[in-house]
Amino acid sequence: MTDTTRTDTIRWGILATGGIAHAFTNDLVRNGFQVQAVGSRSQASADAFAAEFGIPTAHPSYEALAADPDVDIIYISTPHPFHAENAKLALNAGKHVLIEKPITLNGAEAREVVDLAATLGLLVLEGMWTRFLPHMVRIREILAEGTLGDVRTLIADHTQDLPDDPAHRLNAMHLGGGALLDLGIYPLTFASELFGRPETILATATFKATGADAQIATTFRYAGGQIAQTLSASNTTGPNTATILGTLGRIDIDRVWYSPTDFRVLNSANEVIETFTAEINGRGMHYQAAEAEQLIRAGKISSDILPVEEVVAIMETLDLVRAQIGLRYPGEYAGVRAPCSGR
Repeated sequence: MTDTTRTDTIRWGILATGGIAHAFTNDLVRNGFQVQAVGSRSQASADAFAAEFGIPTAHPSYEALAADPDVDIIYISTPHPFHAENAKLALNAGKHVLIEKPITLNGAEAREVVDLAATLGLLVLEGMWTRFLPHMVRIREILAEGTLGDVRTLIADHTQDLPDDPAHRLNAMHLGGGALLDLGIYPLTFASELFGRPETILATATFKATGADAQIATTFRYAGGQIAQTLSASNTTGPNTATILGTLGRIDIDRVWYSPTDFRVLNSANEVIETFTAEINGRGMHYQAAEAEQLIRAGKISSDILPVEEVVAIMETLDLVRAQIGLRYPGEYAGVRAPCSGR
């Protein structure tokens, strides 16, 4: 395992150089994190990325990045069908990993990655950056204080009008395209945070010509009687807001709810009793990096805010949703099960 006890500085490696890697690295750099190296499938791409962000080392392969002794943790930003393979490469090289969401393509792959990390004593953190944002921190505090009473319902959408090009990552089945895994995972993860694993799942979807899901609506019911309703779409732009309903009030989270934003807490008389305004430096992707560094320094391999077992459970829920709507990716092994008992 990489020795991070010899210094307070934790050194990041960036695996792949696509758009999300640019956004994440930009937030790291502007907020004072040390980005030590980048790895790409070509030297030219790695060199360009390194030059853009002032990164000391540019590797021409993912293998070279994983083997770099000056890297402590690797951010994996490839398309999700490659997450499991890339994570195993980094873990087997002794590196902690922050894996862009969804952590893998399905629940079986997620379990393999989590179990390997546990065996090696290394951190796995899914890059569900929303959960670490300041407004979500405050929402957790409000819920813990009992301000809303008994929380009963979540209503949330993640809807964007994205490119229709069949070759685009969001539409290409071999790249894990579709609204559910790329967009729907946000509200479904939010529902998991509030209510846990659903007892009953109802899902319906429409599809693009490529086979990727374009719209997907879900209704989840939980053992305590709570309900979560979500809508995700890659071909329409909706409000992108979220509402948490409780017996004593509600929280209305503004557009775009899964990014740094504002919210209001209202009581049962519809009176505003608290307003939260987001103030951050950058896009907000560095908060998940701060969580990862804190965990590494504490010698922990799972986050209390986003535990690895919850991440696996979320992927298994996504598997059940996909089984209902008939969504399976090319070359996928038995990670998606047929639904049973209404689940």
